[in-house]
Order: sequence, then C-alpha cells, then structure tokens
Amino acid sequence: MSTASNSEEFYQKLRAQLQDSANWPAEYLYKFIVPTDTHKIALLEAIFDNMGAVINTTESKNGKYTSVSINILMRDPDAVIQKYQEVAEKVEGVISL
Repeated sequence: MSTASNSEEFYQKLRAQLQDSANWPAEYLYKFIVPTDTHKIALLEAIFDNMGAVINTTESKNGKYTSVSINILMRDPDAVIQKYQEVAEKVEGVISL
C-alpha cells in the first residue's frame, strides 16, 4: 500500500471516531511533537492563528524536542482533519499524537 492510501484510511477512521465521540462544534485537543526549532514552532502556531486557540509548549528534558498542545473549538470532524493535513504539509518533522 502506498503512503497516500494509508493516510487516507487513517483519516477515514479518525473522521468516524470523531463523529461518534462528540457533538459538533466541539473543543478538540491537538498534540504535536516537533524538533525544538523556533521557526517550526512558529509555523505550527501560525496554522492555528486567529482561531481562538490556546497553545501550550513544553520542551523535552534534553531540549531536542518540543511538545505543542493546541486546544481549540472546531466546527466538525472534517475541519479537524484539514488542520492535521495542513500541519503535516507545512511543518517538516512534526509528529501528530
């Protein structure tokens, strides 16, 4: 299987889980891990800029990685998935949790 079809399958499962687990619009908590790089962290924060997001960052003990938690009101599961895809496209080395 190709990576594109794997990610499409992942997003379809995520969409189904989100539809079953919440009444939309709903608060959603994104969690990412990025290499500690101010440019990458700023890119990640910019994706959620002007949306009323509460963003918290925590640097790892050795300083190599930074955990970024983003709590935000999202309108529906498709909007949640669009943000995951935008982050994956724009921020190199990001890990979505």
